[in-house]
Amino acid sequence: MNTTELTKSYVFPVVLESDGNSWRASVRELESKGASTWGHTRDEALKSIQEVTQMIVEDMIEDGKPLPKTVTIYDAPVAVSI
Repeated sequence: MNTTELTKSYVFPVVLESDGNSWRASVRELESKGASTWGHTRDEALKSIQEVTQMIVEDMIEDGKPLPKTVTIYDAPVAVSI
């Protein structure tokens, strides 16, 4: 990647649900494309849905398919989680 190229970040809302034993994570706008996963912990489910969503978005961009209108796109943001 050229250092002058900007990286885009795509932000989707994630739905998290716990059944007491595990966590389910999904991106509703991409669920029909496979954006639904689970983990033993909340953090594990979040990590997994991030990986799945990234693969789906990369495929959609490569195939020239439009992203859902609900996605928020940022040019090279810096995110800090505390």
